Amino acid sequence: MKKLAILAALLLTAAAPPPAVQYDIVIRNGRVLDGAGNPWVRADVAIKDGRIAAIGKVGGRGTKEIEAHDRYVTPGFIDMMDQSGTVLLKNGDAESKLRQGVTTLIAGEGGTPVPAAEIPAYLDKLDRQGIAVNFATYYSAMQAREKVMGDGAGTPTPAQMAAMRSEVETAMRAGAFGISTALIYSPHTFQSTGDLIELAKVVSQCGGFYATHMRDESDKLPDAIREAIRIGEEGGVKVEIFHLKAAYRPSFGKLMPEALALINAARDRGVDVAADMYLYDAGGTGLEITVPTWVWADGTEKGIARLRDPAIRARLKNEVAAGSQPGWSNLVAAAGGWDHVALANPFNAKYAKYVGMPMSRIGAELGKDPADAAWDILLEALPNRAYGLYFMMDDKDIETALRQPWVSIGSDAAASETMGVVDGIGLPHPRAYGNAARLISEFVEKRKQMTLEEGVRKMTSWPAQRMGLSDRGLLREGMRADVLLFDPKKVKDQATYQLPLRASEGFDTVIVNGKLTIDDGRMTGARAGRTLRHLCPAS
Repeated sequence: MKKLAILAALLLTAAAPPPAVQYDIVIRNGRVLDGAGNPWVRADVAIKDGRIAAIGKVGGRGTKEIEAHDRYVTPGFIDMMDQSGTVLLKNGDAESKLRQGVTTLIAGEGGTPVPAAEIPAYLDKLDRQGIAVNFATYYSAMQAREKVMGDGAGTPTPAQMAAMRSEVETAMRAGAFGISTALIYSPHTFQSTGDLIELAKVVSQCGGFYATHMRDESDKLPDAIREAIRIGEEGGVKVEIFHLKAAYRPSFGKLMPEALALINAARDRGVDVAADMYLYDAGGTGLEITVPTWVWADGTEKGIARLRDPAIRARLKNEVAAGSQPGWSNLVAAAGGWDHVALANPFNAKYAKYVGMPMSRIGAELGKDPADAAWDILLEALPNRAYGLYFMMDDKDIETALRQPWVSIGSDAAASETMGVVDGIGLPHPRAYGNAARLISEFVEKRKQMTLEEGVRKMTSWPAQRMGLSDRGLLREGMRADVLLFDPKKVKDQATYQLPLRASEGFDTVIVNGKLTIDDGRMTGARAGRTLRHLCPAS
């Protein structure tokens, strides 16, 4: 009798149909971190039609079943200061970003690759060609100014300001998330606070941002923060401070607490200001920043001619030695001298053997003053932009800022057109291949500066909420399915200053808008990303 009962049960089991396929993907038995900072819960995650369909004990099957094997399941990361606006037109894969767990890029420090009126066509082209990540952008205030006034110094007339305002309005209604500035660079530095307030007022009508590489990140950092806050307050816009840093070796440990106090005080009185960071002690930018701003006041062409003049060079060397001047942030002084400024990319085979060397040593080997070496490399790279690394930040200051709940993560780097090759802007800095992964491997796992829950929040729900991406950044039913699986102990940011082009490890499953984009460590070829466009209310 017992054998008959067992046989009947086996027959019934064999006759029962398998559970129906209800979902595109089901992730089983993961440690689900929702992105809001909550502790993980054991759950399955089901995805259908590009969205999270169910979280919990999922009974239905997926076309693709993934066993988490105790890995964490989190939202995809958001890079709050990306530079991929041009390179995605050439290759939409963005593999160097995806291998850090980054699924959404917020670009536009230098603006859009096209004029304001062409932004819709530009974004449409990205969608049509296909991109593997989500992409949003700011429009540069300098784009408006340059179209109206050119690249020299000067104060706009009322008519010129009206034309600039019109350009900004066009960009905002085309989907830009706000205006950006890079006030440390010429000709951007010629924009006044008052001019920017006027342009911000246009942005405020659309609920957008003033996002800024501030006028100074060195000894005048507090003043630069005050300016950014003032533009936000008087212009009526949200303020995003790009790559927050205290880049001034003589004041390590002093400037950053003052900067944070200013931002927190502004937030306390109701200014919507926050910041993003990259997690390295060297900045990376063009060698032209080592030249005092006045050289470029009459435009780039005249500036290049001045820089070729030996008599003017003699004056410039004295000014570099004297430190910063009004309107010019002297990064050589900020770094503590030419010993702490290394060559990153000369765009010239003649100087390739000097990559990674400090300018002081390069000058000695060439029999030149370090300034002459830097400026000769700059000129001989044209029309390309020669780059340097400026070692001017302190790890403790980075940790102090990173603990602020309103700080998010931004790489200040583009995706690479080809893996293992320098990023789309031509700067070989480890942040391009490692920044987001570094938060997990270095600051969560190694240094214990924060919990994994907080580290994930900084790269998911917080930036999504900040940017108004209401359907991303959280694992909730109905949200867009940008999803990662990873073991934090296996996440590694492999890129270094010596080897900056090594991909991060540990993000072996990456899902973008419900499509497996990295599956078991392999790129699938999926390009399920989409452009994200800020909505401006109808006037």
